[in-house]
Amino acid sequence: MSVIKHKEQRVGIFIDAQNLYHSAKNLYHARVNFGQIVKDALAGRRLVRAVAYVISTESGEEEAFFEALINMGIETKVKDLQIFGSGAKKADWDVGLAIDAVRLAPKLDAVILVTGDGDFVPLVEYLQLSEGCQVEVASFGKSTSAKLIEATDHFTDLDEAVNKYIMRSAPRKDRLQR
Repeated sequence: MSVIKHKEQRVGIFIDAQNLYHSAKNLYHARVNFGQIVKDALAGRRLVRAVAYVISTESGEEEAFFEALINMGIETKVKDLQIFGSGAKKADWDVGLAIDAVRLAPKLDAVILVTGDGDFVPLVEYLQLSEGCQVEVASFGKSTSAKLIEATDHFTDLDEAVNKYIMRSAPRKDRLQR
Protein backbone atom coordinates (compact mmCIF):
# COMPACT_ATOMS: atom_id res chain seq x y z
CA MET A 1 0.00 0.00 0.00
CA SER A 2 1.28 3.43 -0.90
CA VAL A 3 1.19 6.07 1.81
CA ILE A 4 0.92 9.80 1.54
CA LYS A 5 3.47 11.86 3.41
CA HIS A 6 3.10 15.63 3.45
CA LYS A 7 4.73 18.33 5.57
CA GLU A 8 1.55 19.16 7.51
CA GLN A 9 1.09 15.64 8.85
CA ARG A 10 1.40 15.44 12.63
CA VAL A 11 3.73 12.57 13.47
CA GLY A 12 4.52 10.65 16.63
CA ILE A 13 7.55 8.37 16.72
CA PHE A 14 7.72 5.57 19.29
CA ILE A 15 11.08 3.82 19.57
CA ASP A 16 11.50 0.34 21.06
CA ALA A 17 15.18 0.97 21.83
CA GLN A 18 15.90 -2.52 23.17
CA ASN A 19 14.48 -4.17 20.06
CA LEU A 20 16.60 -2.11 17.69
CA TYR A 21 19.69 -2.30 19.92
CA HIS A 22 19.61 -6.11 19.95
CA SER A 23 18.86 -6.32 16.22
CA ALA A 24 21.82 -4.12 15.30
CA LYS A 25 24.09 -5.89 17.76
CA ASN A 26 23.15 -9.39 16.60
CA LEU A 27 22.96 -8.68 12.87
CA TYR A 28 25.79 -6.19 12.44
CA HIS A 29 27.80 -6.05 15.68
CA ALA A 30 27.06 -2.35 15.69
CA ARG A 31 25.06 0.37 17.44
CA VAL A 32 21.96 2.10 16.08
CA ASN A 33 21.98 5.61 14.64
CA PHE A 34 18.63 6.63 16.15
CA GLY A 35 18.99 10.25 15.02
CA GLN A 36 19.20 9.22 11.36
CA ILE A 37 16.26 6.84 11.71
CA VAL A 38 14.08 9.57 13.23
CA LYS A 39 15.11 12.09 10.56
CA ASP A 40 14.41 9.74 7.66
CA ALA A 41 11.18 8.32 9.12
CA LEU A 42 9.88 11.83 9.76
CA ALA A 43 10.49 12.70 6.09
CA GLY A 44 10.03 16.46 6.57
CA ARG A 45 6.72 16.13 8.37
CA ARG A 46 5.72 17.86 11.61
CA LEU A 47 7.05 16.02 14.65
CA VAL A 48 4.68 16.15 17.59
CA ARG A 49 6.73 13.82 19.78
CA ALA A 50 9.55 11.28 19.53
CA VAL A 51 9.89 8.94 22.49
CA ALA A 52 12.48 6.22 23.09
CA TYR A 53 11.64 3.52 25.61
CA VAL A 54 14.90 2.52 27.30
CA ILE A 55 16.14 0.27 30.08
CA SER A 56 18.44 1.28 32.90
CA THR A 57 20.84 -1.27 34.38
CA GLU A 58 22.48 -1.31 37.80
CA SER A 59 25.83 -0.22 36.34
CA GLY A 60 24.35 2.97 34.86
CA GLU A 61 26.69 2.75 31.87
CA GLU A 62 23.86 3.66 29.50
CA GLU A 63 23.51 7.21 30.87
CA ALA A 64 25.62 8.66 28.02
CA PHE A 65 23.32 6.94 25.53
CA PHE A 66 20.23 8.41 27.22
CA GLU A 67 21.83 11.86 27.16
CA ALA A 68 22.65 11.47 23.44
CA LEU A 69 19.00 10.64 22.69
CA ILE A 70 17.83 13.72 24.59
CA ASN A 71 20.34 15.87 22.70
CA MET A 72 18.81 14.56 19.43
CA GLY A 73 15.39 15.77 20.59
CA ILE A 74 14.18 12.31 21.52
CA GLU A 75 12.37 12.07 24.84
CA THR A 76 13.40 9.06 26.92
CA LYS A 77 11.22 6.98 29.17
CA VAL A 78 13.36 4.87 31.46
CA LYS A 79 12.49 1.64 33.22
CA ASP A 80 14.82 -0.36 35.47
CA LEU A 81 15.96 -3.79 34.34
CA GLN A 82 14.08 -6.44 36.30
CA ILE A 83 16.23 -9.22 37.72
CA PHE A 84 14.38 -12.21 39.14
CA GLY A 85 15.54 -14.54 41.91
CA SER A 86 16.37 -17.19 39.31
CA GLY A 87 18.78 -14.75 37.65
CA ALA A 88 16.46 -14.23 34.69
CA LYS A 89 16.30 -10.66 33.40
CA LYS A 90 13.40 -8.82 31.82
CA ALA A 91 13.37 -5.50 30.01
CA ASP A 92 9.98 -4.83 28.49
CA TRP A 93 8.28 -1.56 27.51
CA ASP A 94 5.65 -2.97 25.13
CA VAL A 95 2.62 -1.99 27.22
CA GLY A 96 4.00 1.48 28.04
CA LEU A 97 4.78 2.21 24.39
CA ALA A 98 1.34 0.99 23.30
CA ILE A 99 -0.50 3.06 25.92
CA ASP A 100 1.44 6.20 24.94
CA ALA A 101 0.68 5.64 21.24
CA VAL A 102 -3.03 5.19 21.99
CA ARG A 103 -3.10 8.31 24.21
CA LEU A 104 -1.37 10.48 21.61
CA ALA A 105 -3.18 9.07 18.56
CA PRO A 106 -5.99 11.68 18.57
CA LYS A 107 -3.32 14.38 18.10
CA LEU A 108 -1.53 12.52 15.28
CA ASP A 109 -2.03 11.80 11.61
CA ALA A 110 0.79 9.27 11.42
CA VAL A 111 2.33 6.99 14.02
CA ILE A 112 5.79 5.58 13.39
CA LEU A 113 6.80 2.53 15.38
CA VAL A 114 10.54 1.91 15.40
CA THR A 115 10.52 -1.79 16.23
CA GLY A 116 10.40 -5.21 14.65
CA ASP A 117 8.34 -6.78 17.43
CA GLY A 118 5.26 -8.62 16.19
CA ASP A 119 3.57 -8.06 19.55
CA PHE A 120 2.66 -4.61 18.22
CA VAL A 121 0.33 -5.90 15.48
CA PRO A 122 -2.82 -5.34 17.62
CA LEU A 123 -1.61 -1.78 18.32
CA VAL A 124 -1.13 -1.14 14.58
CA GLU A 125 -4.62 -2.42 13.83
CA TYR A 126 -6.19 -0.37 16.64
CA LEU A 127 -4.46 2.85 15.53
CA GLN A 128 -5.55 2.31 11.93
CA LEU A 129 -9.14 1.25 12.50
CA SER A 130 -10.14 3.09 15.67
CA GLU A 131 -8.03 6.24 15.49
CA GLY A 132 -7.68 6.65 11.72
CA CYS A 133 -3.89 6.96 11.93
CA GLN A 134 -1.52 6.02 9.19
CA VAL A 135 0.89 3.57 10.85
CA GLU A 136 4.45 3.13 9.65
CA VAL A 137 7.17 0.83 10.92
CA ALA A 138 10.92 1.28 10.63
CA SER A 139 13.15 -1.63 11.59
CA PHE A 140 15.81 -4.04 10.39
CA GLY A 141 13.84 -6.29 8.04
CA LYS A 142 15.94 -9.36 8.81
CA SER A 143 14.69 -9.30 12.40
CA THR A 144 11.18 -7.89 11.88
CA SER A 145 7.99 -9.90 12.29
CA ALA A 146 6.39 -10.67 8.93
CA LYS A 147 2.97 -10.08 10.52
CA LEU A 148 4.03 -6.59 11.62
CA ILE A 149 5.26 -5.76 8.11
CA GLU A 150 1.97 -7.01 6.66
CA ALA A 151 -0.17 -5.01 9.13
CA THR A 152 1.56 -1.65 8.69
CA ASP A 153 0.70 0.98 6.08
CA HIS A 154 4.38 1.46 5.23
CA PHE A 155 7.51 -0.45 6.19
CA THR A 156 10.99 1.06 6.05
CA ASP A 157 13.57 -1.73 5.96
CA LEU A 158 16.68 -0.33 7.61
CA ASP A 159 18.67 -3.26 6.16
CA GLU A 160 18.33 -1.67 2.71
CA ALA A 161 20.64 1.21 3.71
CA VAL A 162 22.20 -0.39 6.77
CA ASN A 163 25.37 1.73 6.82
CA LYS A 164 23.21 4.81 7.18
CA TYR A 165 21.44 3.45 10.26
CA ILE A 166 24.23 1.79 12.22
CA MET A 167 27.42 3.04 13.83
CA ARG A 168 30.35 0.69 14.05
CA SER A 169 32.62 1.22 17.00
CA ALA A 170 36.19 2.20 16.28
CA PRO A 171 38.69 -0.41 17.48
CA ARG A 172 40.00 0.38 20.95
CA LYS A 173 43.67 1.31 21.23
CA ASP A 174 44.40 -1.49 23.70
CA ARG A 175 43.13 -4.03 21.14
CA LEU A 176 45.37 -2.57 18.43
CA GLN A 177 48.49 -2.86 20.53
CA ARG A 178 48.23 -6.63 21.05
